[in-house]
Amino acid sequence: MIIDTHAHYDEDRFAEDLPEILAGFPAAGVQWAVNVGASWQGCLDSVRLAHEYDCLYAAVGLHPDDIADLTEDHIAWMREAANDPKVVAIGEIGLDYHWMVRPKEEQAAGFIRQMDLARELKLPINVHCRDAAEDLLTLVTEHGQGLGGIIHCFAGGVDHAKKYVSMGYHLGIGGVVTFKNGRRLKEVVAAMPLSALVLETDSPYLAPEPHRGTRNDSRNLPLVAAAIAEIKGISVEEVVEATYQNALTAYPKLSIG
Repeated sequence: MIIDTHAHYDEDRFAEDLPEILAGFPAAGVQWAVNVGASWQGCLDSVRLAHEYDCLYAAVGLHPDDIADLTEDHIAWMREAANDPKVVAIGEIGLDYHWMVRPKEEQAAGFIRQMDLARELKLPINVHCRDAAEDLLTLVTEHGQGLGGIIHCFAGGVDHAKKYVSMGYHLGIGGVVTFKNGRRLKEVVAAMPLSALVLETDSPYLAPEPHRGTRNDSRNLPLVAAAIAEIKGISVEEVVEATYQNALTAYPKLSIG
C-alpha cells in the first residue's frame, strides 16, 4: 500500500468531489494521506478532515508565507492538537525566498519556534523550502537535529540530500521526478538509498506525467513509484513497500493507526 506523506485536500479545488477522490484510494493502492496545514485555517481544516475521513491524517504548522499569524495562541493550539492521535507532525514549516511574503528574519524566527515546539511535543517536522536551500540547511542543522521528518518536495542536490539523510530526515519525492526537466531530482533519487525516500503529491499541485498541469491527487502516486523504480532499476513493488515503511518511520504516529 501507498502513503501520501503530503497533500492539501483542504484546498478549494477539492470542494466538489473530495469524497469520491478518497473513495478511490483503495483501487489505486493508497492507504493513507497526510493533509498538511499551511495557513491557520489550513491547520484547522486538516484536523477536521482527518476526523471526517479514516484515510486522512493531519500535520499542523504555519508555512513561511503565513508566519505573521504565529502567535502564542496558535502555539498553544498546536500543543493541544499534538495530543490528537490523528495529528502526526508539525508542518509545513520552513523558508520561502521565492515570493518573499515575509522578511527572511521573520521566516527564520518562525521556523525555529516551530522546530522547538516539535521537539517539545516529540513530533517530526514537515519542511518547506523554496529558493532558500543554504539557509534552510543551516537552520535545520542548528535547530532540527534529532527531530526527524520529511524535507517536502525535495529540490536540492545530492550533497544537501546526504546531509539531511545523515540527520535522520526523509526526502519527499513527488511528480517532479517524472518531468523531463526533473534531472536534478532524478540524480538525487539515483544517488540516495531507497530507505531515504517517501512518496508525496503536494495535491492539488505537481501532478506527474502524463497528467502534468492538471489537478493532482494521491491516486497518481503509482506513477511516481514507477519513475523511482525505473531510475533505481528495481520493481515498483519494492518501491511501494520501502516507501510505505519509510513513511511509518518518518511519521511514527501512523504506526499506531
